[in-house]
Amino acid sequence: MTSTAIDRILRGPTGLGTAGLQFAPAPVAEPPAVETVEVAEGAEAPVAVPPVPAAPPALVAHPALALPSVEAPAAESPTVEPPSAEAPVVESPAVELIRHPSNGLSGLIAQVLAEVAAPAASAAPSGKPQTGDPIPGLYHHPIAEPDPLRVELLSQRIKEWAIDEIELYPPEWEKDFDGFSTGRYMVACHPDAPSIDHLMLAARLMVAENAVDDCYCEDLGGSPVGLGSRLLLAHTALDPLHTTPEYHPAWEASLSEDAPRRSYRSAMDYFVRASTPSQADRFRHDMARLHMGYLAEASWAEAEHVPEVWEYLAMRQFNNFRPCPTITDTVGGYELPAELHALPALQRVIALAGNATTIVNDLYSYTKELASPGLHLNLPVVISERENVSRQEGYLKAVEVHNDLMHAFEAESAALAVACPVPTLVRFLRGVAAWLDGNHHWHQTNTHRYSLPDFW
Repeated sequence: MTSTAIDRILRGPTGLGTAGLQFAPAPVAEPPAVETVEVAEGAEAPVAVPPVPAAPPALVAHPALALPSVEAPAAESPTVEPPSAEAPVVESPAVELIRHPSNGLSGLIAQVLAEVAAPAASAAPSGKPQTGDPIPGLYHHPIAEPDPLRVELLSQRIKEWAIDEIELYPPEWEKDFDGFSTGRYMVACHPDAPSIDHLMLAARLMVAENAVDDCYCEDLGGSPVGLGSRLLLAHTALDPLHTTPEYHPAWEASLSEDAPRRSYRSAMDYFVRASTPSQADRFRHDMARLHMGYLAEASWAEAEHVPEVWEYLAMRQFNNFRPCPTITDTVGGYELPAELHALPALQRVIALAGNATTIVNDLYSYTKELASPGLHLNLPVVISERENVSRQEGYLKAVEVHNDLMHAFEAESAALAVACPVPTLVRFLRGVAAWLDGNHHWHQTNTHRYSLPDFW
């Protein structure tokens, strides 16, 4: 990120009628006047002490640029036992930066990011975790239980959409749909969503992405054979085909041929109506990344190839949760401008976030994937296979990889907030971090889907 780009962004809009949107410049202090005092011959001259200058005012933004006030749902914070002496909490650089304002954080950034860098918890490295416990040693931020009223309302509405609007699944899939707990997931990940309607934007897309993954790639009839063709046709439900009148009707009819395409089309229609063109295009781009990751994993499955660890991590940078946290501004009811989203520093922060939260999935779904036929690739398995270590050692090293990614995400988020203190950017960083925390909470507590291996 160049200083020129940052300077241009911080200057704000320019042109006729935009003066009121500029950041308020600090007033230039006049040099203190020194009073001339006549001193009698032989007397000691008094020392002139200039007045102490007032502290410079904080950077003040126009009210139009201020963060909107969002009333968070009331929820009781869970009681978190302090870590034992054997497992001290390791604070990320972001926590240190926020706790000590003298390091350069403005009051605005400190307020917004304080929640992001709340004290993290690492479970004790010894002792077998109980059902619903976090993975021992995993760096994470405990959160309050999602607001039960919002969870209930969202769960009801997303199920009505899935059954009544798009006929997503047959009756025999109902138990797994309910066990996924989409409502609880999305409420945990989007604490600043203004309404259930905003949460439904994320919930529909989440359900649609899982339908494609399950039906095209995984448990419910998925296969690597022919995956590219299926994904391409499904992607046109997100990124419409522009063709001639002769061939348009056939494509239009194809969008309702199977559940994944019906869910993609419906979820995207709702999203486009609620988002800006820039936000919709950003999401399409992220979904193209996701589909490319699906294809890489499928090619390895067809060839029975176990990638190198770095190759697997490269695939996971694309086949990951990135499309979910990057819509946090749409779900929050505001927009991160495209020029800010494209900053290389923010792109790195988003990539680190997506990578870290996807390793969370690898770790919590480890035992579930062991039950699938063949060798199911996840980070613990790839480390074990490629580095010739036991399954337990591979798993514990994967925990370390996750923790390193989380520390890098938090440190670079804080650095970016200091370098570019634009309210929408700072709020977006906070939203992405909240998504990571909610995603971990859902994985940890979703005992219908996940259980931990016996490695402690």
